Amino acid sequence: MTRAWLLPLLLIALPVLATDLPARPSGTLIDFRVDVQHSVPNDLGRASAYVELTGSDPAEVARKVKSVIAEGLATAKAQPGITVKSGGTHSWPIYGKGGRTIESWRMRSELLLESRDPAALSTAVGKLQGGTLAIGNINFSPAPETRRKAEDDATLEAIEAFKTKAERIAGSMKKPYRIRQMSVNGSGNFPQPHPMARTTMMAAEAAPMPVEAGESNVTVNVSGQIELID
Repeated sequence: MTRAWLLPLLLIALPVLATDLPARPSGTLIDFRVDVQHSVPNDLGRASAYVELTGSDPAEVARKVKSVIAEGLATAKAQPGITVKSGGTHSWPIYGKGGRTIESWRMRSELLLESRDPAALSTAVGKLQGGTLAIGNINFSPAPETRRKAEDDATLEAIEAFKTKAERIAGSMKKPYRIRQMSVNGSGNFPQPHPMARTTMMAAEAAPMPVEAGESNVTVNVSGQIELID
């Protein structure tokens, strides 16, 4: 006798398994969504440095550009904690009035820097900018593995939040429930590359560029539908 009234209470607290879902719902359907946001450290910095020269002799322009890039590569590689590689190189003619005669040639080439150490990247950028290279942009964002872990953690938290809310809704109506459907979606608010103004300094005056890595946000939402069983 004392156990007979426990069964309805247990049914209220437990969802019905998805494999037991009938083809058509017979109870009240409720749609809702939960959102979970996690802050993620921007632990990966990227920067680009470039040189752009113009001259009447394309071979001479190319020689000077290659020389500047080679010097920049050596400078960046000498900085601990920095990964550097060559970026794109482009050249194009500059036409005179009327657009028929080539007056000169312009060439642009860039270096791409990457580091998990903001201080090291700041120092490298300062040294490059102290020479004949200009800084195209610099930005910080979560490293891929950092972002994946944050998304995984936020997903698990969002699923638990969905289940908790479903239980509260069903409990307030004093009815058991089953989950009809559920979808998980993620998004992030990550910094865009920040363009830098070109400055000219003597190499002896080169100094670390002030940077702030900051944080980004990873948001995961779980939306779905539950059915209250009559």
